[in-house]
Amino acid sequence: MSHYCPITVLVLNINLAKQVVKHILQRILKPVLYFVAFYSCLLYLVIVANYWGCNMATIEKRTTLDGKTSYRVKIRMKGEKPVTATFDKLTDAKIWEKQTETEIKQGRYFQKAEGKKHTLGDLITEYLPTIEKSKDYSNVKRHLEWWKARIGDKYIADVTPAVLSTIKSELANGMTPQGKKRAPATVNRYLISISGVLAKAAGEQGYIETNPMSRVKKLEEPEGRIRYLSEDERDALLDACRNSRSKQLYPITVLALSTGMRRGEILSIRWKDVDFDRKRIVIHDTKNGESRQVPLAGAATEELKKLLSEKKAAKVQEIKPIGDEFLFPGKNGEPVDIRDAFETAVVKAKIENFHFHDCRHTAASYLAMNGATLLELSQILGHKTLSMVKRYAHLTEQHLHNVVERMNTAFLSGQGKA
Repeated sequence: MSHYCPITVLVLNINLAKQVVKHILQRILKPVLYFVAFYSCLLYLVIVANYWGCNMATIEKRTTLDGKTSYRVKIRMKGEKPVTATFDKLTDAKIWEKQTETEIKQGRYFQKAEGKKHTLGDLITEYLPTIEKSKDYSNVKRHLEWWKARIGDKYIADVTPAVLSTIKSELANGMTPQGKKRAPATVNRYLISISGVLAKAAGEQGYIETNPMSRVKKLEEPEGRIRYLSEDERDALLDACRNSRSKQLYPITVLALSTGMRRGEILSIRWKDVDFDRKRIVIHDTKNGESRQVPLAGAATEELKKLLSEKKAAKVQEIKPIGDEFLFPGKNGEPVDIRDAFETAVVKAKIENFHFHDCRHTAASYLAMNGATLLELSQILGHKTLSMVKRYAHLTEQHLHNVVERMNTAFLSGQGKA
């Protein structure tokens, strides 16, 4: 019987333990490790695929019977419709593939594609009914109709800041139908009008990413001028208006010179807004959005009473109450357009550099020269602050100087003499 020493037994036991551990690793742990590694890689691929949108782009070469070659790119993106395009050159196809994949991942491609479905003219047509009740609707409509005629056929995605900047220069350097150059303020109003359409396309409609007008600089506008009529000019203008083919021009001009109301305010007045007993007109459609009361006196009162009498005498069949009608109606029940008639009257009166809005300056200047304070002017003209009426301050100051001078002449003449 052989005997092993303790050391030999220990070594044998250790070797046996190693073999057992090796066996366990090979038969049990190794498959587990392989399993964990495999599913870790699979999970990583899923994460990467989801991150990049599970996109797959293919470029298919096509050759026609006549030997012409083209390349059709097709991009599939998870959750989106396949996008395709065809090119004559392979390099163009690859460039488009990369650019389009980037735009899709950034969420810009399908918005850009939507902008290629709608023209600016279509959007203007949709936009106009939404602003019909705005106080400056007639002017905005005129501006937008100009834009529609100019670039209405362009897709909204193609209306870029560069395009708008070019047209801004065209507006600034071009002539109106009346043969006059547009003022910077007028050009800016055209830009503001189309900006409303573009802002809606970039906002609630989502056809474009941003409003391209936000990157177009407006023209600098000079400080507001004061142009008011001398007595001779005033008489000549009123004579020309009285003899105008437009029978409504004279009372409109008298009302403007008498009250300082804006043209839009005058044309928006209805008979129910006129209170002869309290000698006032209530204006609801004002520039600052707040209604105000305008004093009614003198020639303006007489002209309106004359108009009312003529209307009542001519009204054969009652279609709607007179109070609901405009003072100065035009076609289809809308306010009359006196733009051309007024410009013609100015020419016939041989008055230079005078626009309808200058009637407002004339009224304000007359009021200032007759003692109205800046606060009173702001209330009559409908300004919330005094900043807009400070331009008339020198007229008020001159009036005060004249008052003091007359007082000194009347009561203190001869004082201080030896």
